[in-house]
Amino acid sequence: MSTKVFVDGQEGTTGLKIFEYLSQRGDVEVMRIDEARRKDIDERRRLINASDVTFLCLPDVASRESASLVDNDRTVLIDASTAFRTDANWAYGLPELTRAQRERVRHAKRIAVPGCHASAFVLAMRPLVEAGVVAPDLSVHSYSLTGYSGGGKKMIAEYEAGGNARLDSPRPYALGLAHKHLPEMAAHTGLKTPPVFTPIVGSFYKGLAVTSYFSPTQLAKRVTPQDVQALLAEYYRGETYVRVAPFNADDNLDSGFFDVQANNDTNRVDLFVFGNDERFVTVSRLDNLGKGASGAAIQCMNLAIGADESSGLKG
Repeated sequence: MSTKVFVDGQEGTTGLKIFEYLSQRGDVEVMRIDEARRKDIDERRRLINASDVTFLCLPDVASRESASLVDNDRTVLIDASTAFRTDANWAYGLPELTRAQRERVRHAKRIAVPGCHASAFVLAMRPLVEAGVVAPDLSVHSYSLTGYSGGGKKMIAEYEAGGNARLDSPRPYALGLAHKHLPEMAAHTGLKTPPVFTPIVGSFYKGLAVTSYFSPTQLAKRVTPQDVQALLAEYYRGETYVRVAPFNADDNLDSGFFDVQANNDTNRVDLFVFGNDERFVTVSRLDNLGKGASGAAIQCMNLAIGADESSGLKG
């Protein structure tokens, strides 16, 4: 039997991308709300409760409202907002987080899809904290370079309209240092405080890379960057969607430059370690619309409905 799926918030960037994934599937029945009724709370309640899986692609307040409409113990909610990412009653939708996380997602009725910046940051940092290399009280410094699609429809339209020279240069933002992904960046790494984090949007549609800085003298254990690469490789051994690159291999770079967009149109995260014995960085690369949003949501759905985890996804 097919799985009945409803997308609440079907016109947003994440919702549209989820529809794109679902359109390739023969094992799901997509339930659409009439455009004239998409804000009708009773119609949304009906569709949510008739579904086996509902994706919430809404602002935080609207996601909380939609979550409150469920009146059965069967419907799985997969939320793409920031509303529930640090809520202990919701499974964090990053199956690779720990050895136990995949099973938690598989059996959860409430799943919170991680933020794009957070997914990249957490996957690189969590193993280092667990291994005692990074102390929980370390003040971590990171930045993210991302494509403009992460800004939603308004930003996409602004970039694609052309004719605005100020958009040609990379643009740092959230410089109040209170980005909405910070709480989950601490909660799901084991850090006591969020990182000092600055995102930068570039003049390209999608692709994302988060870079974190380390000095061995600041770490809780004395390690080389080669040790860190080996630690990450062991932590993610056997994972389909996390690839740890060899240390400083020539093929990690394009004529000495890092390609932020190389994982586009995949559900893969690539982890890199660059540097030397005096200082090094980790870099996590993903498609912000794939593993950073809609691809992660589909991966979680696959687990929740008992399908192959990679169904409809590209490694």
